[in-house]
Amino acid sequence: MDRRPGHVLIILLFLPALAACSIGDVRRPPPDRASASSRPVASAPPVADVDEVRHVGVAVAARYDPPRVEFVDAERAYALFATCDGRPPGRDCPALLFATGDGGRSWRALPHPRPMAENQQLYAPNGLLVLGAEPFGWYASTDGGATFTHYPGVSPPPGLTGPEGRFQVTDEGGGRVARWDGRRLRPLATQPGLPRVQDVTEAGDLLVAAGADEGGRPYAAISTDQGRSWQRTAVPASEDPVGVLRPVRAPDGEPWLVGERPDRISFPALWQWRGVWQPVPAEGHPRRILSVAPVGAGRVGVTGPDGVGLVVDGRYKRVDWPVRPEQSLSLLRDGTLLARGRDEIVLNVGPVGNRRWIRLLLAAA
Repeated sequence: MDRRPGHVLIILLFLPALAACSIGDVRRPPPDRASASSRPVASAPPVADVDEVRHVGVAVAARYDPPRVEFVDAERAYALFATCDGRPPGRDCPALLFATGDGGRSWRALPHPRPMAENQQLYAPNGLLVLGAEPFGWYASTDGGATFTHYPGVSPPPGLTGPEGRFQVTDEGGGRVARWDGRRLRPLATQPGLPRVQDVTEAGDLLVAAGADEGGRPYAAISTDQGRSWQRTAVPASEDPVGVLRPVRAPDGEPWLVGERPDRISFPALWQWRGVWQPVPAEGHPRRILSVAPVGAGRVGVTGPDGVGLVVDGRYKRVDWPVRPEQSLSLLRDGTLLARGRDEIVLNVGPVGNRRWIRLLLAAA
């Protein structure tokens, strides 16, 4: 991470229409790219320019390290400055919390409930603001940081730091679909009936649950009535085993399945919902990836050690997005595509077919 004094850099990039194109937990550490393909890598296409650059100053001292930033959607986000020169918060370096409601054009300070603590953490699932502060526990706000509820303990209550979405999978009984009611996760009375449920998501009018069994075979079920009933749907077997099968909604509402390999870095299996699950080939794809994300119009964005690319019409091709290969892709609740790196965040915002690039520079004021 860039430690240059006085400079805190966050870059928000919005993908253009023709490029509108992990899944999984964005907080997991990047895979070890030492195991990536050693074959020669073609030279990268030129990096695209941006449509707009926004320079924003934040009221923090120059000694603060770059912040952790979590976006709720394209407009709302939180930033946590929690270390100075690599050191945890102290009296001369308390944790500082900020929020934006206009896409990063301006930031306002929020009171931090425990500014001096070890291992400060920040999450924003389902519109919540969640802070971790060891050894004091967890603090959750449902009103944008005006008030916080304290949860003592090492582990946060279920739902506070989980994935985005009204429906989530709990660890009960090998995976049960539950609904988040704003305060807690409540398991559905009727479950999908799969051998194993690993993830669930809403995509258009469908609620999709999916998982892979111990042998690597994928399974999925759909519901058209918010989980009151389920229909088992056949998923054609992948040539190689699947470790984790994740349903994903593209920005335009398309349902997809992404089959992560057991090593989590080999190119995944892909299926698109067209009344049935149809395998999506990716001829010419790299052997190793960091992340993939459906981006609308039947396309899938890819980042990894071999560069940034796009799966379209059954083929993989390199693209000139202003996104770095080491950034990990995921989707926000409003369909915004987010790419996260160690010192920057990239967002793809707007309706499919009308997206633009915007770079935001967030620096100590």
